[in-house]
Amino acid sequence: MARVLMIVGDFNEDLEVRFPQQALEMLGHEVHTISPGKEAGSSVVTAVHDLADKSLQSYTEDRGHTLPVTHSFSATDPKGYDGLIVPGGRAAEYQRCDEKILTLVRHFFDSSKPVACTCHGIQTLAAAGVLTGRSVTAVPFCRPEVEMAGGIWADRGLDGIEVDGPLVTAATWMSNPAWMREFSHQLEIGG
Repeated sequence: MARVLMIVGDFNEDLEVRFPQQALEMLGHEVHTISPGKEAGSSVVTAVHDLADKSLQSYTEDRGHTLPVTHSFSATDPKGYDGLIVPGGRAAEYQRCDEKILTLVRHFFDSSKPVACTCHGIQTLAAAGVLTGRSVTAVPFCRPEVEMAGGIWADRGLDGIEVDGPLVTAATWMSNPAWMREFSHQLEIGG
C-alpha cells in the first residue's frame, strides 16, 4: 500500500482533509499529516465552508475540528512518500508563501508521483510553478491564479474533477468521492 503525505494547516476545509485521510486509510494506505512549523503530536484547526446560500457573493466559514499533525514538518523527507495531497481552505493562502512547502510540492511533480489537489489548494501549486501547461480544476474563485501560473482552466462545476497525468484536481469537497477514487487509482499505477 502507498505512503501518502498530506500538507495541512489551520483553516483547511475540514471535509477536504478528513474525507481523503479516512478514505485512503480505509483502503489500507498510510496517510501522514504535516504542517509548517508544527511537530508530530501538535494539531491544526479546520474550517467548514458552505456554498449553499446562492444569495451570498462568497462562501461561509465556521470552525471545524481539531486535526492531529502526525509527523514533524522539519523531519519530512518527501522521497519516502508515494503521493501528495494538497487540501483546500484558507491554509493555502499562507502555505503558498512558504518556500519549504513549495520545494516539497515540486519534488512530487519532478518525480512524477501522484498529486491530489482540491479547491484553494491550487494556490499552493500555482505558487510552486508546477501548473504550466497542465489542465486543472478548482473552486472557480481560483481560476485567475491558475491561468496566471500557466495552467489550463477546466470548468468542472463544483463537484467535478480533472485528471492530467498523475495530477488529480477537484473543485470542492463536493468532488471528494470521484477525487479520491481517481487519486487511489493513480497510486495503484504509480502515477
